Amino acid sequence: MSKKFALIGAAGYIAPRHMKAIQDTDSDLVAAVDKFDSVGVIDSYFPNASFFTEFERFDRHIEKLKKTEQGIDYVSVCSPNYLHDAHSRFGLRVGSDVICEKPIVLRPWNIEGLQEIEKETGKKVYSILQLRLHPSVIALKKKVEDSPKDKVFDVDLTYLTSRGNWYFTSWKGVDNQSGGIATNIGVHFFDMLAWVFGELKTSKVHLLSHDRASGFLEFKKARVRWFLSINYEVIPNHIKETGARTYRSILIENEEFEFSGGFTELHTKSYEQIISGNGFGLEEAKTAIHIVHDIRSKEPIGLIDDYHPLAKIPLTKHPFQK
Repeated sequence: MSKKFALIGAAGYIAPRHMKAIQDTDSDLVAAVDKFDSVGVIDSYFPNASFFTEFERFDRHIEKLKKTEQGIDYVSVCSPNYLHDAHSRFGLRVGSDVICEKPIVLRPWNIEGLQEIEKETGKKVYSILQLRLHPSVIALKKKVEDSPKDKVFDVDLTYLTSRGNWYFTSWKGVDNQSGGIATNIGVHFFDMLAWVFGELKTSKVHLLSHDRASGFLEFKKARVRWFLSINYEVIPNHIKETGARTYRSILIENEEFEFSGGFTELHTKSYEQIISGNGFGLEEAKTAIHIVHDIRSKEPIGLIDDYHPLAKIPLTKHPFQK
C-alpha cells in the first residue's frame, strides 16, 4: 500500500535523494517545507506536492491532513543538523513515523528524549545509516566476524571533500549547528566503523580545526587512524590532476577497501527497509552520535602517538580570519 510522506528541508543538498527514494518505493510526497523556495527539483518527482516556506502553515496543513484519510505515514527530515531533534519530535507528535538524515541529533542525551516521545506516541524515528546497506561493507563485516578471535585490523580512513568559502557562512560552518567537521562529513563513516569492527575502546583527537579533523579510534577489532577535511589543498596531487575535488580511501592492512560504487541506490534501500519494518532506529544511531560528540568535546593532543600521516600538513587560516 502506498505510503504518504511529508518532507522538512526540501531545498537542501540531500533532499532529492529522499524524493527519489519516496518515488522508488511507490509512495507519495504530499507536503514539503523549506524557508528557501529554490525547490524546483520537486517537479521532477512530485509536482502536486503542497509546498510551504513558513513552518507554521506547514504545521497547520499537516494537522488538517491528520484529521482526514490523507494522514501522513512518514515525515522525512532533511533540515540542518541542529534542527533534526526538533523536527523529529514534530513528526512523532503529529502521529507519523520519522525518517531522519544523519546525525539524528547532535547530543547523545537528546536520543533519550526522542525515545520517551516514541513511547508516548507509539511511533518510531529511523536514521539513514546507508553504509550499513552497501554490499561491500556488508561483506567486510562478514570478513571481520569470520577472522580469528584475537585479530585486530589496522585501518586508515581518509575522507577529503572540498568545500568553498560559502561553507563557512552557512550553518555547516557553525560548530553548534553542524557539529563540526567530524559530525558533518564523518558521522556516517564512524557509524560504519563501529558497525563493522565492534565496541569502541579508545578515542584520541590529534587535530581539530575549522577545515580538518584527525584522530585515533580503537575498536574491538580495529585500530583506526582517521583524517577528514574540506580543504582542497590537502587532496593528493595525483587526485587533483584528474580534476576531482573529493578523495575517499579506507586502507585495511595496507590494502585499499573498494566501495566507491553502489551509492546511488542506498537511500532507496534505506526507505525499503524502513517501510518493511526493518529500519535502523534510535538505538542503532546512538553509537556514532556518542563518537562524534566525544571528538568535538576533546582537547586535541597534537601529533603524538599513532596519528594519520595527513595530519602533518600545515594548518591554514579560516577564510574570514583577519
